[in-house]
Amino acid sequence: MITISAFADEIDPDLDAQMDVLSRQGVRFIDVRGIDNINIASMSLQQARQYHQRMKDKGFHVPSLGSPIGKIRIDQDFQQHLELLRHCCDLARAFGTREIRVFSFYASKGKKIEDQRAQVMDRLAGMVDLARQEDGLLWLENERDLYGWSPQGMLDIFATLRSPHLKCLFDPANFVYDGIAPYNQAWTKGLGDLTGYFHIKDKHPDQPHCCPAGRGHGQIPEILADLKNRNWSGVMTVEPHMTRAEQFTGFTGPDLFGEAVQALKDLLDQAALAYQ
Repeated sequence: MITISAFADEIDPDLDAQMDVLSRQGVRFIDVRGIDNINIASMSLQQARQYHQRMKDKGFHVPSLGSPIGKIRIDQDFQQHLELLRHCCDLARAFGTREIRVFSFYASKGKKIEDQRAQVMDRLAGMVDLARQEDGLLWLENERDLYGWSPQGMLDIFATLRSPHLKCLFDPANFVYDGIAPYNQAWTKGLGDLTGYFHIKDKHPDQPHCCPAGRGHGQIPEILADLKNRNWSGVMTVEPHMTRAEQFTGFTGPDLFGEAVQALKDLLDQAALAYQ
């Protein structure tokens, strides 16, 4: 069974507006990344508990938090960042989950991230150890300009850091940004065996913004066909980025967001994959 979730801050900053749009689409899951223009990592525990109660009252659930953890340079203060991850673990519990999306670090100024592999692995290992202590689960996303921008970088991370507290999150459009064919050059090269979570957006290489699933070069139909063969189940979070894409967030608007949700449902129907 596929669970369709959403980065609902791409609909509207207001939580009620987010839930109203998703309810009309039959979606009852939100990966919390931002509410009221507050990034998840900046929320207080009190705010998180209040937001979660409002979500529960309307029948919504939180599979994961869309944190910005790991989106700093190697030469920035890691201990402070690790404390922010600890706070995100507390926030995750407040939202009724243990799962947190994370990233794999930018290079120091004037450096290439591939030349800082040892520091990347050391910092990721520290994050995984903290997740172990907190009984958390970190979902590592492939992302532009970070160590895990390429399939090789992602595979290296998971070959080096083998832990039940670190798992692979696959974003097709992020590979398209860097000229990588997501199915041919990433999925079939080993990431298909590791992936347990998806962010769903698609991309044309020559267009500034993303597009609904199946309308770009993300090779999402090919991936879904393979998921059917694998009898795969997990979360697919709609993250359209159809109006604006920024370092820590994006925006789509209510109408286009509905189009993006329907595009994913259509592809899932075509692949004969059940969803909720």
